[in-house]
Amino acid sequence: MLANNFLTKISDFSYELPDEKIAKHPLEKRDASKLLVFRNDEIFDETFKNCINFLPENSLVIFNNTRVIHARIILQKSTGAKIEILCLEPNNPCNYEQSFAKIGECSWKCVVGNAKKWKDEPLHATLDENNIVFTAEKGERTEDGFIVTFRWNGNKTFSEILEQIGKIPIPPYLNRESEDDDNIRYQTIFAENNGSVAAPTAGLHFTPEVLSTFPRKNIEVEKVTLHVGAGTFKPVKTELYTDHIMHQELCIVKKTLVQNILKHIPLITAVGTTSVRTLESLYWIGVKLYNNTQTDISHLSQWEAYNLPQDISTKDALTAILTYMEMNNLREIQYYTQIMITPKYKFRLVTSMFTNFHQPQSTLLLLISAFIGENWKTIYKHALENKYRFLSYGDSSLLIP
Repeated sequence: MLANNFLTKISDFSYELPDEKIAKHPLEKRDASKLLVFRNDEIFDETFKNCINFLPENSLVIFNNTRVIHARIILQKSTGAKIEILCLEPNNPCNYEQSFAKIGECSWKCVVGNAKKWKDEPLHATLDENNIVFTAEKGERTEDGFIVTFRWNGNKTFSEILEQIGKIPIPPYLNRESEDDDNIRYQTIFAENNGSVAAPTAGLHFTPEVLSTFPRKNIEVEKVTLHVGAGTFKPVKTELYTDHIMHQELCIVKKTLVQNILKHIPLITAVGTTSVRTLESLYWIGVKLYNNTQTDISHLSQWEAYNLPQDISTKDALTAILTYMEMNNLREIQYYTQIMITPKYKFRLVTSMFTNFHQPQSTLLLLISAFIGENWKTIYKHALENKYRFLSYGDSSLLIP
């Protein structure tokens, strides 16, 4: 837990966000969005396709390559009552790939809408195209919902079944049903690994055309995986943000990425807060390993980063990770992060970031404040007054403190 001098009211991280400022649909072209650049305490208004002009030469840009799944399933009881199931993660949460590849049956941790009307009876649906009978059975209660077991006949994988029966879970604040266009536009062009229930939205602006400009400045591209959970939309409802319980998310980092980061420090640009959380957590995993290669690195808890040794260099922390991976013959490491980045946090890896404009009183806004300090207020005021579009389908910013 943080010391008392860290305590701050979440109300200090609020601003007025009119509904008309929230982008309800994406622009026709991804890279046509506006880009607010904050650099050297100055604000520049740009178009996203010109972001190369503000990135340093010989730097490394890191994207989240998670893919949003059709996690929203709506089934109907015999009485007509509709039950909405949002798949959060496999019941054996580390085994995303295995769960998506399963045929016939799998279990997931789910949030259930209208749960009071769903007793013990299985819910059924028929997928007309292949005459597949799909069944959902509600099991034990979890912290966020229930364990739901899905069963189906035929030889389709769960991933294929979800594509047919599920819908893309667009953010609740859009106040609309998902549309066909969301299946494409609520995915980044990097989306590879199934697992998210929300898009890493800072990446939505990138196009092959934008990436084609990177070699001009010898900028390299790398990828991490963080499967974004529904907790990303969870508002901070406690008066003190230190009383908020942070959600945890699975991160996957390849050995080659760690090696490449070491070559590019300190010119590391993270695309989105999910990449930031993955990378900053990676440093603390290295700190945990620095003095003890036998330590448990499967989880970084909410306040652990503030209580671990603070004097380990970035190079030493990442080298400790590489040593651990070589000792254990690993090509990648997986860990859950629950890190909550607050205004007292000192960044260890990320030196600039792309990010959209976030909701008031959110953990994402706390992270932005940690990165650029009180400047966030000036930036958001400028964005509101200059017709920037906010939230997931909105415009972007490039923050270079």
